Amino acid sequence: MFDYIIGYVREVKPNMIVLESNNVGYQLSIANPSFYKLGELMKIYTFLHVRDDAFVLYGFKDQEERRLFLKLIDVSGLGPKTVIGMFVNVTAPQLIQAIETSNTAFLKKLPGIGPKAAQQIILDLKGKLVLDSDVAAGVKISNELEETREALKSLGFKVSEIDGVLAKLSKTKATTKEYLKQALKMLNKAKTY
Repeated sequence: MFDYIIGYVREVKPNMIVLESNNVGYQLSIANPSFYKLGELMKIYTFLHVRDDAFVLYGFKDQEERRLFLKLIDVSGLGPKTVIGMFVNVTAPQLIQAIETSNTAFLKKLPGIGPKAAQQIILDLKGKLVLDSDVAAGVKISNELEETREALKSLGFKVSEIDGVLAKLSKTKATTKEYLKQALKMLNKAKTY
């Protein structure tokens, strides 16, 4: 619904900020509100979580953090509130490294993450964060791969499944249509087993 909001920080609270854009104040649930300064002009990437009793708008400093957040909320047993809490004292690249190296001790230190949750995160995401690791290292993901990711998400595939396939496809250069065709073949083949 909202990809990002550009506006001025008008309030900073313990778990959220208010970002004013075009005379509208948006409450954004943020991992580290203290990083934001009153009056500062910011571009915040967003994710709208819809529940029966509320709409919660989550904010992220960059697309990498949001991408990892979306993968983590896809893990069984993790909700958005727990996942946003994971980002309080660590960065997305640190989390990715912990997952890729099966560092359960690191994950268990995060708020709301116990031994079972740490194991589930590693089980669901290890080996599927290659593209995000590349982004963290400064490698640019092509527009074609980004478009392919969005198309596959709109078709209902899980983010963790998508990025596992895109990690393999990223080694070749192709058009969005070609990537999408190859990705669908790989995803459908994986579902038949």
